Formats: sequence, structure tokens, C-alpha cells
Amino acid sequence: MLCRFSRRSFLQRLSEPNSWMKRIFNNGKLKENPTSAPGALRLFFHDCFVEGCDASVLISSTEKNIAEKDADINKSLPGDGFDVFFRVKRALESQCPNVVSCADVMAMATRDLVSMVGGPSWEVLKGRRDGLISKASRVAGNLPTVNMTVDQLILLFHSKGLSPADMVTLSGGHTIGFAHCNEFMYRIYNYNKTYQVDPTMNPSYASTLRSACPREGLDPDVVAVNDVSTPTAFDNAYYQNVKRGFALLATDQILYGDPRTSAYVNLFATSQDKFFNFFGLSMIRLGNAGVKTGNQGEIRRDCGVFNN
Repeated sequence: MLCRFSRRSFLQRLSEPNSWMKRIFNNGKLKENPTSAPGALRLFFHDCFVEGCDASVLISSTEKNIAEKDADINKSLPGDGFDVFFRVKRALESQCPNVVSCADVMAMATRDLVSMVGGPSWEVLKGRRDGLISKASRVAGNLPTVNMTVDQLILLFHSKGLSPADMVTLSGGHTIGFAHCNEFMYRIYNYNKTYQVDPTMNPSYASTLRSACPREGLDPDVVAVNDVSTPTAFDNAYYQNVKRGFALLATDQILYGDPRTSAYVNLFATSQDKFFNFFGLSMIRLGNAGVKTGNQGEIRRDCGVFNN
């Protein structure tokens, strides 16, 4: 099948306000499923932080290779996020084969889904190639973990070309989405020798989380929303929650306790417009991390499989 548009004009059409890609999202379960946007955003972040923004996180494991998506830290990545990208890629391939890379699909789809749940929009530069490597063994040390200090987080983000301001801004993506109990249970049970519960957490919030995540008979599939105020809307409530001790993850709460990051928490808690402006710029910088072009990569026919 031949595309009736040039590559440049087809990519341009995908960026239009009522683009064909957005019509895909407005059709059926992608519009109705509240986990599509946070799932896509989380996958995009995990992808860009490991091998760069090259869709390596979408590759499936084989008998000879344990792929990035099957690293321990990635096993909780939501299936709805994968479904979004694969569905969009199939639809685009049916219109113009071998034109849009999976990496560009991830960047554009994430932007559009965030916008659809009330968030900002931003320019997505195109021309990424899909990576040729996806290994679980290369994931460790490249993604934030829930027990990291601010120092460790700043160093990690710096290694990806991102500033402390970018770090606080991108953490605001937790205004949508959820986390499994094992990611925060240490904050609500036997925190240390002095406190049963993390003293930076609101006590009533901790009590609610204990009810959802009991130590005995815990269901590993139970999750808690990241934003207790407006869990399905992309807004600045996350920062307001952090200031009140209602942050779910420790790596979110500590941003308010460090002078290098607390000013941004205060700024974004006060002004949603400022948060949205910063978020779009930070997403552009994130989307430029480790980009492959030319013969550094390929345009996959199927996002889950290398072409050769």
C-alpha cells in the first residue's frame, strides 16, 4: 500500500488541532478509559530515561532476549499504555506505511492524551527513529525509585539533560495515574524506630491508605490514586496535595522539603498556568533525550518487534 501523502505532509496532518490521531482517541475505549493518559505518560517517561526516546520499552521479549519492558521496575507498567501506542501505530500504518516511527507515535500520542484530560499541549518535534536495542539488563540505575533522595534524583535527571526544575515539573505528571501498594507501604507501616507512619504524611491520609493496603492478605493488584483531589484530571492539585502531606510517593513528598525544589512546588501549587507552561517545555526536553536519527535506528512495522 502506498501513502497518498508525502512523509512531511502526513506528519503535519497529525499535528493539526483535529488531527486523524486525535480522532482515533475520541473513538471508543481510548476516550472512556481513565488509565490511557497516565499509562501513556508513564511509558513515555520510562522509555526516554533508559535508551532515549526510541520506543525500546515497547519491544517484546524473546527466547534469546529479555527486553526492557520485562525488567522488574517495568513489570507494573500499565497495559493500557501499551495498547494506546500499538493501536495508534496500526492505524497509521494502514494509512501510510513506514512513515511514522513508534518513537514519534509515543511522543505525539502522549501529548494528545494529556491534553484530552485537561492538560497542556506542546510542540512535538518529529523524525525519531526506533531503537535497535531493548534489554532488561540496561534498565537498572536509569529510572527513579521510590526510596531515592533529592540528591540522587537530581543527579539522575541531570544525566538525562534535565534540570531540578524539569524534575519537579515532570513529577507533576502524578496528578493522574496510580501506584501499587508496595510502592508506598513502607511509609505507612513501621516507618522507623520513632514513627509508625512517615511524619511528613497526613495522618488521616495514612489511615485511609492502611485500609486499602493491609499488611495481612494484601491484594498485589490493589492500587491507590496519585492525586486524591482530582485523580482523572490533569491539573495542579498534585502540588497542593504535596504541601498538605497528601503525596502518595516519598519521592513526591521530599520535593517540598528541599530548598532546591520546594520553590517550584510552591509556584505550581499557586499557578496552574505556570505549571502548564513549564510542563510543555519540560516534555519537549524529555522528548529530545537520546533521540536516534538516520541509520541509528529504524521505523518499525510493528512496535513490539524489531524489523530484522
